[in-house]
Order: sequence, then structure tokens, then C-alpha cells
Amino acid sequence: MTSVFANSTLTDDARRELLFRGEIFSYAASPATTELIGFARDLIEEAFGRLDPETAQFEMEVEEFATLLAELKPRFIHHPRCKELLPKIFADFGMSPEDTYFDVPRLRTSTSDHYLDSGISYAYHAHRDCWYSAPFSQVNWWIPVYEVVPENVMAFHPRYFDRPVANGSARYDYAEWNRVGRPTAAEHVHDDTREQPRPEQVLDLQPEIRIVPEPGGVVMFSGAQLHSTVPNTSGRTRFSIDFRTVHLDDVRSGRGAPNVDAACRGTTLGDFMRSTDLERIPEIARAL
Repeated sequence: MTSVFANSTLTDDARRELLFRGEIFSYAASPATTELIGFARDLIEEAFGRLDPETAQFEMEVEEFATLLAELKPRFIHHPRCKELLPKIFADFGMSPEDTYFDVPRLRTSTSDHYLDSGISYAYHAHRDCWYSAPFSQVNWWIPVYEVVPENVMAFHPRYFDRPVANGSARYDYAEWNRVGRPTAAEHVHDDTREQPRPEQVLDLQPEIRIVPEPGGVVMFSGAQLHSTVPNTSGRTRFSIDFRTVHLDDVRSGRGAPNVDAACRGTTLGDFMRSTDLERIPEIARAL
């Protein structure tokens, strides 16, 4: 059974222990997450100009929309303001700044009615991040930028947290993805031919859990949790931010969620930065 803890006051250590067992946490917007989505909105609304970003898909050719996102998303990802705001978020959530490492926050979109489901606005099939070389100590954060509804959020599939799923992760190599897959995202407008780990069996995805936070609200879950993009039928493009954290003690001790079915090569640990000074994870820990 998977439970959702709302606005929990547990310590970060206790929270991570439960996340690694498949529990999910949801929080109201904090001062720092409100700052983060405010910054994201500024960039989004500047990029879309006179158009409402949530309905612009109905006024733009899909190729034009994809080109706009291909410029907007890297601008957000690599903006130094994001690296200033994330440590403030971690402080809001009682995390140790010296031991918390994060990867860059990513601006995600989910368009309505299958307008753009591939490439730069990929609609994720059911998957675990651990199929994509994520460490089993990884905690995922998901934050909506604007209002969301059940028809445009994520779905969690807790039936499979500790149950293996036949999948294509054995064909996934993180170094190769960075070399070939990631740089070509914007080229995949009408379909996506990049090799990505998928389930290779029929899944029973019910029961599923959908969480609908307020703008700036946070959903935290293990990178080993099976989850997917809900088919967006809301009539509005969903904008959200996600990023990932690891605690150095977990990395060094090998503590994390169980590996029930991942067989990928490589690790994303080299992407994580310490929240105090943006230093990378020490080689001794990254090699574990």
C-alpha cells in the first residue's frame, strides 16, 4: 500500500526512509517554491508574448510551438537564478545544505489533446527514473507553475513499486543518451524515435494515484516509483518544474529504494551539485 503524506512535519531523514519504501509526500507552496514558479512564469510569459501560455497551442503551428520551447526550456534550466532558489527550497523543507545535492531544475510541458507529445514536450509512458540511470537514493520533486487539474498531472502506479516490470532499460546507456538522445529532443515533433526504456509487458495501471497541488505546491516521490504523464484532456497546456535530490549519506551507504528491475548502464550522479557551493559529488561517492 502507498500512502500520501500531506504537509508532513517529519524530519528529512525520516521522510527519505519512507520515500524509499514507496510512500509519497505532498506539500503546500513554500516561500521559496513560490519564488521559483514566479521566476518561471516571468520567463514563460515573456517567451509567449501576447499569447496565454496555457492556451497558446491553439493559436500556433506545432513546429513553431516546439521551436519556442526549445529556446525557453534551456534558458530556464541554465539560468543562475534557479541555482540560487533551489537551496532556499531545501531550507524550507528542513534539509541539510552540506549533504543535499541536486540536479538542474527542468521546465516541463504537457500539451492538451495530443498536440505535442514527443521530443521537447515528451509525454512519458509509465516508467521509473531508475530505468534511466537514476540512483536508487534519488528523491523526485514536482511543482506545478500554474493551476493543474486531475486531467493534466502525473499518475503514480504503486502496484509496481516492489514488483518487477519487464522493460528495455538494459538497452539504455546514460552517456549515449547525453551524446545523442538529449541534444535532438526538439527535432522530434510528430513522433519520437529515440531509444528510451519502456515497459515490455502489459501493465495493470490501476489503482493509480493522482495528486493535484496548488501552484508552487510540491510532490515528492522516489525515483523508483512507477509513474506516467496523464493524457492531457484539460484544454490547457500544463507547465511544471521538476528536479531531483540525493543525500550524500544515502549515496555513500547505498541506502535507497529497492532495485526490482533496472538494468541500465551509467549513472546520473555526476549531474548532482551540492546546494552550498555547487560542487559535484565527490568521486569516492560517485563511484559507489
